[in-house]
Amino acid sequence: MNPAPGIGTGHAPCHHGELLQGVFLAPDGRRCAGLVTLPMAGPGSSAEFVRLTGTAAEALTVVPADRTKAARAAVLAVAACAERSGQPPCGGRLRLTGDIPVGLGMGSSTSDVIAAVRAVASSYGLRLPPDTVSKLAVRAEQACDPLMLDGRPVLFAQREGRVLEVFGSFLPPLVVVGCTLGGGEPVDTLSLPVRMPAETDMREVRAYERLRTMLRRAVATGDVQLLGEVATASAWRGCRVLGHQEFDALVGTARKVGACGVQIAHSGAVAGLLFDPSAPGLRHRLRSCVRALHSLGIPTTRTFTTSSTQEILHGPARVRVDRQAGPHTARRPSRLPAL
Repeated sequence: MNPAPGIGTGHAPCHHGELLQGVFLAPDGRRCAGLVTLPMAGPGSSAEFVRLTGTAAEALTVVPADRTKAARAAVLAVAACAERSGQPPCGGRLRLTGDIPVGLGMGSSTSDVIAAVRAVASSYGLRLPPDTVSKLAVRAEQACDPLMLDGRPVLFAQREGRVLEVFGSFLPPLVVVGCTLGGGEPVDTLSLPVRMPAETDMREVRAYERLRTMLRRAVATGDVQLLGEVATASAWRGCRVLGHQEFDALVGTARKVGACGVQIAHSGAVAGLLFDPSAPGLRHRLRSCVRALHSLGIPTTRTFTTSSTQEILHGPARVRVDRQAGPHTARRPSRLPAL
């Protein structure tokens, strides 16, 4: 419900990196970049948009001022919503707040963008369908995460804003021990090498397609062990680009404590060890995992489960979150553990 006519609010979650990311075959046979994210309840972005009728659509201000992608998304959303509602487009004021760390690969910019789009739509009394939101998000930031789908396990073409495959309604229950690699330093994704899907060797595409098949089976059967194998294989491929020095130690720890596998953000420093919640001695395994990671100098963040918002071991890391944004509040680069 809108706080008042012409004022809208929106919210979007974050994620905890990817379970699978690579190049896959689209229905028409094209090679297409795609990913499957690991949903995470808790941190997110919230937006408020106030329409200023009678102003130009481009006359839009955003607080904090550095959220340029969200501002661009709001302008695009105004045009789309004005057309749908039959009302004239106008400018407005967009205010964003949130507690998602930046540069760790948790979808902070996409969360801002989706929250902004939803707030604009709310100000027009509309609720845009997910495919429209994803198209607007891609136009605003060139590529986006599937956060508009609210946690459904899908293979998502992040550069096209469309779903390649829906694996099911939800992932098998997982317990995740979160951590950060590289000292928790944000990753400059613009400095990473970029290879277009069409340039990917067909042997590599077939390898990703095998992982896609395995993940499909893991979701359909609730096989956490198989899901962990997929995530670990994808993480290994991602680390060839990111160069995380701790990857081998992370995998070794997973084997030692009985985790099903590991996952990483393919554009950041966040990572997780994946456990089957039905495994015997789970709490002992989780404590052993945290101790082992600390002994390796790999800081842990929080332990959470995909089947509930309840954190089951030691709760969120004790860190500050973003305060209410002021006129000059910038989105700070979050150092570890900032989750």
